[in-house]
Formats: sequence, C-alpha cells, structure tokens
Amino acid sequence: LGEWVWVDSDIGVPIGARVKVTPSGQRLLVNDEGKEQEASLKIMHPTSVEGVEDMIKLGDMTEAGLLRNLLLRHKQGIIYTYTGSVLVAVNPYQDFPLYSADQLYHGRKLGELPPHIFAIAEACYSNMTRHLRNQCCIISGESGAGKTESTKLILQYLAAVSGELSEKRIEQQILESNPILEAFGNAKTIRNDNSSRFGKYLEIFFNEDGVIEGARVEQYLLEKSRVCHQALEERNYHMFYCMLAGVTAEEKKLLSLGHAKEYKFLTKGGCIVCGGRDDAKDYKRICSAMKILTFSESQCQDILKLLAAILHLGNVCFEGNTKNNLETSDVSKSQHFSIAASLLEVHKSTLASSLTHRSFMTNRERVTKPLSCEQASDCRDAFVKAIYNKLFIWIVGKINSVIYKRMTKSTKSSFLSIGLLDIFGFENFRTNSFEQLCINFANEKLQQFFVGHIFKLEQKEYMKEGIVWNNINFSDNQNILDLLAGTHCNLLALIDEESHFPKGSDVTMLYKMNKQHKGNKIYIASRSEHDTDFGICHYAGVVHYDSKGFLEKNRDAVSSDIIKMVDVSTNKLLRGIFETELSTNGAQTDNRKQVVTLSGQFRQSLDSLMKALSACHPFFIRCFKPNNDKQSKLFDRELCMRQLRYSGMMDTIRIRKLGYPIRHTFGDFLKRYRVLLKTTICDPKSVSHDIVLLMIILYNVDSLFHRFSVIFVKSKMLLLNVTQDNTVHRRIVPEPVKETSVKTLVPEIKISTSPSTTPTPSLEEDDDEFDDDSDEFSFRKFSILHFQGKASHMHINQRLRQPLLHHDDEGDACQTVCWIIMRFMGDLPEPKSPDTVSHVSSTISRLTHRQNRRLSNLVGLDQPENFTEDEDILIGEGPSLDRPLSAQEKLNIIIGYALSRRDIRDEIYCQICKQLVNNKNRKSRMQGWNLLSICLGIFPPTDLFMKYLESFVRKGPSGYGEYCSERLRRILANGERKELPCWIELQAAKTKEPIDVSVTLIDDRTVSLHLDSASTSAEVCQALANKINLRDTYGFSLYITLFEKMWSLGSCGKHVFDAVSQCEQEMRRQGKEEKNTPWKLSIRKEMFTPWHDCSIDPISTDLIYRQAVKGIKSGEYTNEKEDEYVNLAVKHYYIQFGSTHNKDNVRKVVEEFIATPLIENKSMTKWIELISTAYLQQNKESVKGELVDSSRQKWPLYFSKFYEVTMMSGPPLPKSRFVVAVNWNGILFMDGRDKKLLELPYLEIKEVESNIIAQTMNLATVRGEFVLKSGEAADMAALIKNHLEGLRQRSVYALAQQDSSKTGKISLMMNAGCFKYCKEKTLLKQAGPIPRCAHIAFPPHHRPPANVGRHGASRGVGKEKLWVCSKEPLKQPLMKYLVRNSDLSNLACNAFTDILDTNYMGDYPIKHVRSPIELTDQIFGPATQHEALQDEIYCQIMRQMTNNNNRLSMERGWQLMWLCSGLFPPSPNLMRHTQRFLESRPRDQLAAGCLQRLQGMRRSPRKFPPHQVEVDAIQQNSAQIFHKVHFPNDTNEILEVKSTTTIKDLCYNIASELKLSSADGYGLFLKTPNKIMSLDEQEYFFDSLRQTSDPPKKAKKVKEGNTNMLYLVIFKRKLWFNVSPGKDLVADLTFHFPQEVPKYLKGYHNCTKEDMINLGGLLFRVEVDSDRSQFVMIPKMLRELVPADQIKSMSPEEWKKHIISSYNKQSGITVQEAKIAFLKAISSWPTFGCAFFTVKQTCESSYPNIVLIAISKQGVSFIDPKTKEVLIMHPFSRITEYLSEGGYFQMTIGTLVRGVDFVCETSQADTMEDLLRSYFSMYERQREAFRPRNQMFS
Repeated sequence: LGEWVWVDSDIGVPIGARVKVTPSGQRLLVNDEGKEQEASLKIMHPTSVEGVEDMIKLGDMTEAGLLRNLLLRHKQGIIYTYTGSVLVAVNPYQDFPLYSADQLYHGRKLGELPPHIFAIAEACYSNMTRHLRNQCCIISGESGAGKTESTKLILQYLAAVSGELSEKRIEQQILESNPILEAFGNAKTIRNDNSSRFGKYLEIFFNEDGVIEGARVEQYLLEKSRVCHQALEERNYHMFYCMLAGVTAEEKKLLSLGHAKEYKFLTKGGCIVCGGRDDAKDYKRICSAMKILTFSESQCQDILKLLAAILHLGNVCFEGNTKNNLETSDVSKSQHFSIAASLLEVHKSTLASSLTHRSFMTNRERVTKPLSCEQASDCRDAFVKAIYNKLFIWIVGKINSVIYKRMTKSTKSSFLSIGLLDIFGFENFRTNSFEQLCINFANEKLQQFFVGHIFKLEQKEYMKEGIVWNNINFSDNQNILDLLAGTHCNLLALIDEESHFPKGSDVTMLYKMNKQHKGNKIYIASRSEHDTDFGICHYAGVVHYDSKGFLEKNRDAVSSDIIKMVDVSTNKLLRGIFETELSTNGAQTDNRKQVVTLSGQFRQSLDSLMKALSACHPFFIRCFKPNNDKQSKLFDRELCMRQLRYSGMMDTIRIRKLGYPIRHTFGDFLKRYRVLLKTTICDPKSVSHDIVLLMIILYNVDSLFHRFSVIFVKSKMLLLNVTQDNTVHRRIVPEPVKETSVKTLVPEIKISTSPSTTPTPSLEEDDDEFDDDSDEFSFRKFSILHFQGKASHMHINQRLRQPLLHHDDEGDACQTVCWIIMRFMGDLPEPKSPDTVSHVSSTISRLTHRQNRRLSNLVGLDQPENFTEDEDILIGEGPSLDRPLSAQEKLNIIIGYALSRRDIRDEIYCQICKQLVNNKNRKSRMQGWNLLSICLGIFPPTDLFMKYLESFVRKGPSGYGEYCSERLRRILANGERKELPCWIELQAAKTKEPIDVSVTLIDDRTVSLHLDSASTSAEVCQALANKINLRDTYGFSLYITLFEKMWSLGSCGKHVFDAVSQCEQEMRRQGKEEKNTPWKLSIRKEMFTPWHDCSIDPISTDLIYRQAVKGIKSGEYTNEKEDEYVNLAVKHYYIQFGSTHNKDNVRKVVEEFIATPLIENKSMTKWIELISTAYLQQNKESVKGELVDSSRQKWPLYFSKFYEVTMMSGPPLPKSRFVVAVNWNGILFMDGRDKKLLELPYLEIKEVESNIIAQTMNLATVRGEFVLKSGEAADMAALIKNHLEGLRQRSVYALAQQDSSKTGKISLMMNAGCFKYCKEKTLLKQAGPIPRCAHIAFPPHHRPPANVGRHGASRGVGKEKLWVCSKEPLKQPLMKYLVRNSDLSNLACNAFTDILDTNYMGDYPIKHVRSPIELTDQIFGPATQHEALQDEIYCQIMRQMTNNNNRLSMERGWQLMWLCSGLFPPSPNLMRHTQRFLESRPRDQLAAGCLQRLQGMRRSPRKFPPHQVEVDAIQQNSAQIFHKVHFPNDTNEILEVKSTTTIKDLCYNIASELKLSSADGYGLFLKTPNKIMSLDEQEYFFDSLRQTSDPPKKAKKVKEGNTNMLYLVIFKRKLWFNVSPGKDLVADLTFHFPQEVPKYLKGYHNCTKEDMINLGGLLFRVEVDSDRSQFVMIPKMLRELVPADQIKSMSPEEWKKHIISSYNKQSGITVQEAKIAFLKAISSWPTFGCAFFTVKQTCESSYPNIVLIAISKQGVSFIDPKTKEVLIMHPFSRITEYLSEGGYFQMTIGTLVRGVDFVCETSQADTMEDLLRSYFSMYERQREAFRPRNQMFS
C-alpha cells in the first residue's frame, strides 16, 4: 500500500501511479493525473518518487524518470533543475520571489546550493576570474520558454556582483539596454507575450579584478515582416503600442497620432492589447533607459517621427488604373500620406513617385515603369520594413557607442568576457516563412554546438586517452545542417542562386529544391506542382514552410527610387540610417550577383557567432515551456516530452553520469597536489604519472581524495571523475618592445650678456583723412567683390557682427580679432578692470599672475569658460581678453591669430584697412597705420589680396606709404615670420626708422647694424662681414644669447627677431617686462670647409684664433694630453709677444689661455715652466694660422652642424634615431655627444639627394645607401653637396683598384656616382694633378689615411657617465627595465628633455616658450600615471644635480626635487640612495625639506602632477604653502597646506583651528563659476584641485597648456547627524545658521503660520539687533524674513504687525542668541538638515511632474513642492543602487537584483549621488566601529 509504480500512458511514455485501497478494500492504481489504472510496469525508484535536484542522480534513467522529475518540481513551484552542469529552467508563467539579494550564490560552487540561474551566472563569473578564460552562456529553447528572462537575470546578477566592486556605473547602462532592445525587437506572439524577434549576443567585458568595463551587443536577423503583417492573435513590435499609450497629448498632436486601433499595421493580428503589459508605464521605462544611455532629446523625437511615419504609411492606399495597356497606380488622397511625407521631410510628389514607379537600367538608358496597386503596396511595405530594420540597427549601434566606449581605447584581448546568447527559439507556426527557416537553421547550429561539446568532444577525448568506453548513440543533427547549408546545392545555396537570377521566382526555386533533394529523408518535397510548401525534419520536429515570398525576402533589396527619395529628404535620422545605401547609390550597378543576400549575411553572422562561442568555455541553460497556453500551473506532458527528446537531455544525463567531466593536465595536477607526495622531486617531466597517482591513492585516499571515484592517466591529459572542480590561477604578462628616442645634439656655447636698450620714438603724421580711390586694385573694389552681406570698405565704430570675408570655420576668431583691432586703434574703449578678488582663491605663496602663455593662449584659444554676461563677448574671449590690455598684448593677440590661422590673414588686413578708410579720428588713424606696418613685417597676405594691399599702402599718408611698401616687399622676399613681434619692433614702427642693433665679435668689439622685421641671419652676417672686411665668410654664424644660454641662428633665412621674440617670451614667463630683455647678438665660427686656408683671410683667421683661445680658457674646447695645451700655449705666446722670452708674459699666457681647473690641478709655476721649455721661434702670422688649423683638426665636432634624424633604411646600426654631425672632416652618426655610431669621410660618399616633400635625404656611400628623415633634410643635403663639390674641384688624390706592381696599369675609382669598392687598394700620388679630362676627381683634399674606404666601425669613444649632469637629451631611459617598453621609454626621454628645457633647469636650447606648470605637467604627469616611471624621474633629477656648476640650474633642480618628493616616493631599492643623496648636501636649503617630505610620504602616491599653487610657491623658494578657505558665514581663514595633505586632513585641521567639537559631517567644496563640487575626503587636496578646477581639454580650439580657472575652497557641513543647536556655538554660528536660513527662505520646509511669525521675529533681530527704527523697513525685508512662497499669504502690513509682535516677545536676547533660537525652533522639523533638490520626473504617474527630493540622515524623501507633503520616504536600507549620468539621477529601490528604478532630470545629479555616497559611507563606518572584534577578522 502506498507503493509508487510506473504505468503505461497514452503519450507513449510511462507515468507514475500509486497503490491505493478503496473503502471496500479493493486495491487500485491511481496515476499522476488522478485516473485509475489496472496494470503496472515496474516499481518506481525512490529518487523518482520525491524528485532530485540533479537528474544525473535519478535511479530511473529513462525519459519517464526525467519527465516525472520535472513534473514534481513544477508542482512544487521549483523551476530549476540540474543535469550535471546544464541547467533546465521551466517557465512558470508567473512571478516567483527567487531573485532577491538573499540568494547568496556569490562565491559558492555549482551544486553547493539548490539549482538556480544565479548558480550558473556565478559559475561563469568565477571560472572567468579563476582560469582567466572567456566564458559564454547559451540559453536555448522554444519560443516562449523564457530565454529572454533568463538572459536578463544572468545579466542582472553579473551587474550586481560587479557593482559591488565597481565605481564606473557601466553596469546600470548595460542593464538599461534591455528595455530599449525589447521594445524595438520583441513582440507578442501566439506562444509568448514577449517573444524576441531578433537574435542577441551580449558580450560583457571584465577587467582582471572582475569589474565590468563595458559590453557589446550583436543583433541577428530582426523579423522585419512583422512591421507590416502579423498572424492572428499577435501584435506588432511593443514600441508602437508603447508610443501611442505613453506620449503626451502635445506630442500626439505634433505627430498626428491617434489610437492603436486606427492603424492597419497594428491591427492585422486582431490584437492590440497584451495581458500583463502596461504599455504606458513601459514607455516611461523606455524613455528613462534612453536618457541613461545618452540618447538626446532630439534623437528620441526623431525616432518617434520615423515610427509615426511608418504607421501613417501603413494607412496609405493605392488606386489602380490602366494606361497604354499597363497597370498603373496612384496614391489615394488621404491625410495619412501628407503626414507621412511631412514626417519623412520629403515632398509628397517625390514620395508618391518613388512608391508607384520603378526605374531600372537597360543597355542604353534608364527606364521608368509604373507599378500596379499590389506592387506599389509591396514597395511601400519594403520601404517601411527597411526603415524599421535600419532604425533598429542604428539604435543597437548607439547603445554600443555608450557601453563599448571604454573598450575602444584598449585591445579586446586585454579584457576577459562572458557572452550571453539570447537567440530566437525553434519555431513552428501555422504558416512558416523564410524567417522561420533562418531561425530554425540558427537553432540547428546551436544544437550542433551543444551536441559537439557534450558528446562528440567528450567521447573523442576518451578515445584519444585510450579509456575503455562504449560510445553513446546520440541525436546528431549534422545531416540536417548538411541539407540546409553544408552539401553542394544545399537549400540556402539554391535559394541564393535563384535570388540572383532576374527571372527567378519562388516557383522555380521550389522546383529546383524538390528536384535536388527529393530523395533525402530529411527533406519533405511538395505533394504536387501547385503546392507552394516543403518540409524539413528538424531535430525538434517536422516543420512545413510556405515558399511564397522567399526570394523577395532573401534579396532584401530597397529600390533605387526609394534610395533617391531618401537622398533628397532633410530628415537627419532617416538619412543617417540609410547612410550606406546613400554612399553607394551613385556607383551602384544593376548586377544582382554582387549584392549579398539576407541568408548570406545571416550565415556570415552565424559563422562569426559560432567562432566566438567556440573560443569560450560554454555553459548551457535549456529553457522549457510547460504548456502552449501560458498557464501558470499546467504541465503538458506531451509537449515537455517532445522538448526533452530534441534537447538531448537523456543523452546528456547518460554521458554526464558515465563520463569524466573534470580534467587537469598532469603538470597542473602535480602542482596542486604535490604536498601529498613522499618526495621532494616535483618536475612533471621527470616524475612518473603512475607513481604520483599510486602514492596519492595509497597514502591519502581516505584523507583527501575520497571524492575521486575513477582516475585515468594517459598521454598529456589526466581525466578525473570529480564532484568538484579545482583549477590553477595563471597570468601571462606580455614582454615590452624596445625603442629609443634621440634629440638634437647642440654643443654648449657660453658668452657674456649685456642689456640692450631701444629709445621710444615720437609720432609725426599729417592730419589728412585717408580715403581709398577707385583705381583698378582699390580696396573699395575688393570689398564689393569679396565682402559678405552689406559690409562696406569704410570705418565703423562698432564691432562686426560677422567676418568681412567668407570663412568655413573661423567666424569667432575673426570677430575676436576685430574687437582687439578696434581697441588697439582706440575705436573701442578698454574694458574696466574686473574685481577678481571675490573669485580667486588667495595664496600667500603665489607669484604675480604671469603674462607668459604659449601662442595658443595669447590668441584666445585656451580661455576658460565665459564668466561675463556681455552679449558682445564671444565664446573664447572670456575674462582674459575682457580686461585692460597693453598695446603689446593686443598686438600679440592680433598677430598670434594670423600666425596660427593662415586662413584669416586677409581678414585681418581687410579689417585694418577698413578702419583706416574715412577715419575722422587722427589718433586712431595713426595707430591703425602703425598696426598695419607691424603686420606687414610679420606675415604677407594671400595672392587674392596682394595687389589690392600693395595699392592701398602705396597711397598711405606721409612716410607710411613708402615704409609699408618696403616692409611688404621685404617680407615677401624673406618669407613670413614664425613668432610674435617683439617690443623693439613696436617702438621702431612708431618712428618708421630701422632697428639699430649691436653685434659682438669674438674680440669683444661691437658693430652697429640697421635691421628690420624681415632681417635674416644671413643678411646680418653679410652686413657685418662688409663692415669689418671679412672676406672668408663661410661657416660664420649669428648667435643670440639670453642670460647664460646661447644658440645659433646660422647664416641662413632664419628671422633674427623671431629669436628676439622668444627671448622676450622667456622674460614674460619670469614675470619681467619685455623691454628689459637682455638679449645679445654675436658672431662665431660654426664650421670650416674641408679646404680651409688660413692664409686667404687674416681677419677670419684672427677671429677664429680668438674664439679658440676663449674656448680653451672656458673649458669648452678640451684636450686629453697636457702637451697639447702646452704646444697651443706656446703658439699663443708667439702671437701675443713675439720671439722675446719673458717669464711675466708666460704667466699672462697661462692666465688667459689655460683653463682655471687645469691651473688648480697643476700649479701656475709648473705651467710656466712647461711653456717656457717648449719655447720655439716662429713667424707670428703663420703661428696664428697653425693654431687655428690645430683647433680645426683637434675639435671638428665643435665646428659642426647638427641634425636630428630617423634612419628609414640603410645598413644596420645600433639605433634608428640619432644625430648627424656634418663638419669639414666628414659625416658622423652620433648617439649622444660622445658616442659615435658611424664615421663617414667624404671619400666614401658617392651621391647625396634630398626629397623636400618627404623631408628625407638619400646618402649613397660605399657602405650602402642611407635614407635619413629630418625636418632639415634639404639644408643638410645642401651642406654635404657643397663640401663634396668643393673637394672634387680641389682634389689631387685618387684610390687605385689594383697594385701597379702586378699589372703595371693603374685602374682608378671613378667619380660621377660610380665608386667601386675592392678588397685590395693601393694609394698613389702623381707628380701633379691627374688630368681633368680623365674624369678622375676625388673628395679628399689631403692625402687620406690608409684605412679610408674600408668597412668597419669607427674608433671607440669614452663611455658616457650616466650619473653626471648632461646638457644633451636622453636617447634611452636611465633605468634598464624601461628600455624594452617603447611607450614608457619615450615618456622617460621626453621628461628628461623637459627637465633640461631652457624654461626649467635651462640646460638645453630654447625652442618653444612653455610655462613652469606646463613643464611640471610633462615631467611628472606620466610618472603619476605609470609607477614604473617614478624611479626614472628621481634618477634624472639627481643626475642633473650631480657635478652641475650652474647656480640657476641647481636652484631649479632642487625645486624639481622638492616637487617630486611630495608626489611619490622612490622604490625601496632607490629610497636609501635618494636619502643618501639628500643627506650628503646639507648646505642646500631645500635638501632637509625634501628629505622630510620623502620620509613623510607614507600614503599612496599622488594621482596628478603638482598644482599651480605648489609650483608658484617653490619658485618663490617657499617650502610653505598657504591656501584660503571660506566659510558659510562669509568669513575665511588662511591655512597651511602640504603637498600630501588630504581633504580629510584639511577638514580636521580646519575643525581644530576653529575649535569645533568634531570634524565629522563636514566637507570641503570647490566653487567654480559654473557649479559647486564636493571633494572626496580620501583624495589629496591638490589632486582634487587639479581634477576639478583645471580647464577641460576642448576638442578643436583648445591646445595644450594650463589656464588658471577662478575657484573658491569652501568648508561647510555636509552630513547633518548629531546636530543639536546650542551644543557647539562655533558650529551653530559659523555653519548651521548660515546654511539653514537659505533653505528656510526658499520655502522647502512645511511650517505653520505661527512658526513663520516666530522665526520672522528672530531673523529680524539677527538683521537689525535692537534698532527699533527699522520696523518701517519690514515690508521691504520680507524676502529675508519669510519663506518666498508664503509672502503673499498675508499683506505686507499684516506681516509687519505680526513680526513686530514676535520681535517684542523676544526682547532682551542678543543676535547670537536669536540665531541659536532659530536653529532650535527648526531642529524639531523632520526636514531639518536636509539637502533639497528640485527634479523633473516622469517615472511615477501618481507624483507631480516636478518633485522636491530631500536627502537627510534618515534617507531620501519625495516631497510635493506645492503642498510640502512627504509623498514617500525611502530609508537607506532600501536603496540598492544610485548613479548620475549626463543630467539624470537614477535610484533603485528594492533588492540587489530586482528593484524599482526611479529616474529624474536635474542639473544637480552628481551632487545627489555624492551626498548619498557620503551618507552610506558614514553608516558603514559606524557599523565597522560597533562590529564585535571577533567578527572583524572573519
């Protein structure tokens, strides 16, 4: 009695039955359905009676056992069951409370807890993080089985788990993609209320910490036909119904929309309502999701317009006609057609023509053919389907652009991923079309993947390992796939083939399919020729398909007429979604074979998907639907049995039960369980597999390995049958690539400086107004031809509203220039100086605001946000231009624009000329001509304006016409300038006189020269040579000196005053006036010709001689041996004193010739003795020449020109980037100053060519051909060519190819680019020059050395001392570990160059003026982002401070060390060396401070480079930094802040300074002109300032550089807990009262009339104290006494009466007591201490549109702003998620996985998020503090 047995059933599978006894005592069998049975089959196993969680454990391993197990669990409301690691999920058709945060599956292994979808999600997540391998989850099942919901649950779980670790909020954005995709891609079908009508593969990317970094959605085959046709009881896509139910009445009117029943496209299925769905609520949810995914308001409206257009087009009808025996059609007159055309933004006639006509190409012309009514309807439907399909693809792309954005910055391989596949289930409807064939094909592929993974691969592995195994026969669907897409002439191939035939039809296609596959058992052919259907025996059952429409759907084509119509539309979104078609339409042919069909596209996508899945470790979820009626407690046995069979569950259970699901490689196994071995040998190569297993089994089977039932070891794999999986965590780090960087090598040149002065000239102008006549090239004629609008050529007194000339993208710049030009001329007044004291945070240690900015700053490209409300101030003009500017500043802005933007040069000249024509103001006119003359010396106009400008300036007033014409001629001849005009040019322009400059010679004589703005270094050198009679000018160059820095301007086309301008910019950077810039010009010998002859020009020889003497004395030119110094000193003696020997004269020679360190090393007496001993008598003049020649021979490198190059190709060298030095001796490839890579004498050079466009030089040598890239390639090639040609003309030597002793005949190497290289050479010298006619001319001017021409490396050079100060850039990092990482290596080398920069340590020539903050950003910025660079920076700074004799350089070096020691510490290995470095320099003032900062750096390093305040402080040599902090009561304090002070530290310091009872609850805020931001207490103070107050990097018009933004640092109460008025008077008066009064007056609190009267009296006392005479002012003071929304509740006089009465009752109290009384009165209100936010919401229809949100210590309250009633209060415990994104705030109330989202719009979204986070953190800290100690370590 009570026994369970199996009995037969009518579905062909036994069912359960139980033995019962009737009242009469008769025994009966009652089956599971309650029916009586008479016979039984067999006894039921106990596991089938109660049911099991994992069906592998079933005793009845039969279909009946599986089916009954699912039935039992379904009845119990248990929807999840395991089959090994496969999860079976039965759709319950009702909500179950299974998805709360209490489902603690995180961190638990599969099988530890009851079956659940979260367990599979956790298995995916833990497998990914543990094994570092991508995972995927394949969710399969029939339509309606619950795949979409399962996908969402897994996604929610992964987002929840990641969200606990993440701060990026990408999880919420990924989750929000679901409602959008469902709305546009899901619909109600017969079997499923939310059926996915497209396939979706969502790949979620994680970083190594398991935090979601991004995701990407791939969509497959949207069912387009549903837009136009739905089966009975089915709906169109959800979005249509949601739109009609959810849009406002105003939007409906705008789109001319009505009710769903009015539209044919929505009523074809006879169903417009879906039970269980609230379309209006869903619409709000969709809109909320779109906002979170950054869909703009305009984009949302554009989407609605296209959806509305589709609905209206569906109601368009066509009228048939017959014309010329052809069926034609016209669009029936209807309002819907007009509305559709309007929404699509096309003309009605264009739309009508494209729908009713079809054009196509014949052999000769395009023919247009009318369409019948039916064809026109089909064309309309095709258009509508194309719009919806492309709109869907666009929406997916938009979602991906948000959730995949972070991934595009990194390679995909650097992330791990979990893929979720939610793809259409197997479908079998009454009528199945082409879509169903594709869907079922996809399901066949997935089934094959499942079969392959579960069965094929598993059994193949067992066979490979030689395990005794009986193969399981499983349901393999490979033959079905072969029929569909595998074999030759498969079904999809036949469909494609027929689609390509112009005359192909569905009938011909079906005929070919029947004929080809009639004999195939899987294919069911049509019964007769008239039938249009065929069938396929799928793995899930037989499906019959109707072939009608197959080809049209497969062609998936939109007619060219439709595309042309789209092309003329002005609807941006419509054009955007058809972008591909529009771009190819012009070039499209009528060749259909080149068009990819829909099935072809789908197969490609499917193949890509399968490839992605194959690369992952898969998990499977098999979704079952218990019935077809969507009933919650109905279990259809037959339906479920069918699903069980085709899902392969039976076979799955068998193979999982018998097989070996867990496996480890032998090496992994040994590594994991090595502790169990009785040996220390643990090498997988040497330890026997069998020994390991035997030892484990013998000694440890009881203790640890009781879980193993079978262990097989064979080959390379170990197969284990284990109940739990264990794995080894591995990680692979890629090896970096080596790359080096080289900077230009420039020898150091030192020279003394002397300031230069320029007198300020006076103006002499005539008083005649300038007017422009009307000759051929008059300015008036130009204005008529080219000016925009109604602009004239004459003077105006107001700013231009638009540029004079047309510009594509320079409008704002032109108007800014106009403003500055008019201010320069005096046509507009200078703005008043703004009061910036209230905006700028004061600092004790800051420097005067610097004027130095880069060119981009000077021209207004780098300005902060606009703070002025003046409508005349344009974007970018900001406060830095809207202030009084000096004439020099205005000139810099005007010309800066011209130099940086070539396109507006004519505009600038036109604006100046315009202001000069008919200008009545003489002063303005003279300023204008002054400005014009300066511009003409800097940049020329374009050819368009050239002749007009020449004509204009010729007619200038007295003196200016000729002056300006000459300047224009000069700038055209010498080329435009590169830098801003300098101060001296501005002065010269006023007098119209040349600029007088002095050039210093080597012998300290000076020569005066007349220069102008266009003067070049070549002109200066030539003019000077003429003055001093210097004939041999070659190699003499002009040099400019500023302070201790000197650099060459060469003798070329470089503009002299560009270099002067750079010097002035450096002065401006230092906060000094430009007119005091101490620049100095001098001339020096820079290089020799190879044929230099000292006898040619004695003046040249004398200058070089004096340069050599100075160079030797200064230590610039050095010798290795003292004998060489002695010989040179002897020569110098003879030059100075002749042949008479005198000991005193020898002493003078030593003093002026021998370097001081050499004299100190060896006594003066010894040097006198050495020189006297070497005394010889020689001719004086020849000795001078010998000394010069000795200098030339000994120091060729110091008389070289240097070029930075990159070798593009050539014989191999150690470096590809190096410096080329060209001198008289040849060409050297240099790596740094001392290391030679290659030395090439001129003899070995065959040919030199340059490519100006490519900036390359081809250097053909006997060693091979080098291709070198350089910005100065042309100059380098010209120099080498000049030397080669000169040598060839003077050469008397040649190289022989063979020995004359052997042949008696000399074979010579020829010139003319055809040098030949031989192994044996003999050097010959003829008695005289070889005849020129023999074509034998060679570069060597003197007899070459014996080894010339031989291959091999150049002579070695002494090794560079890496620890000693260098004046050259690094070619590779100092730290070895950086060398192989090309990115970090480049950053390291760039940082060293910035340290050397003239603007910092000053050890490298100036090129671009950069501010200190720019340089510190570039020095320290990369190191704050890359820890590996931090030691490198320390080493670079210490290197430059070792053996550095330059005082200024050392001072700047200590400043850098001080900054560095406050940013990050050196590594432990470097720390002791750094400390020793600092300790060894006690005399340096900053050494002790740096050491103290270094030792105090105990926290994490800084995240950003130093702040401007820190840089300014240390540049003032102040090691203390002070900053002003403001308080709510309008007071402030100046406090000391250190580089390592955190926000929390500063808060505690402020609390201590103010003597507050506690610092808890207070916070620091940064106020900028735009908003107030809270600062994170964990961040460093200066990091926070950098992060929040630095200007943004704008895309186009903002370049690099820092611009100080105005900001205030404010300290106030942030969290209102433990606030009891009267308890802490300082807090009450400084913070609580001034913070609460504004909230009260804004009307946020709900208070009574009596409250307001009482508080009004108190506030009145606070305002006037005891001054009763102020009673009359009460009506005017009501806004300061009464809530704003309550002022009108009584008349002013009534308020006055009540407030006076209240004031009198409170008589006797002080102002301070009144403030405390106010706080005590409001502290009892529930909204006391709340932060209030006014937001706009549409989520909750029961709430008003505008809601007041109050955040307090209790939670988040929603308040009606009108009634002040609290609508609802959410305590913090119920808030599971909150985030802000682009002006929207979202909060989730409920459980971690399933909750209710509230979304609102507010500009303070980020403030709300920050405040909530702070309250949550506060409560978390409190919980930590009160947690029992024994739990804190659990």
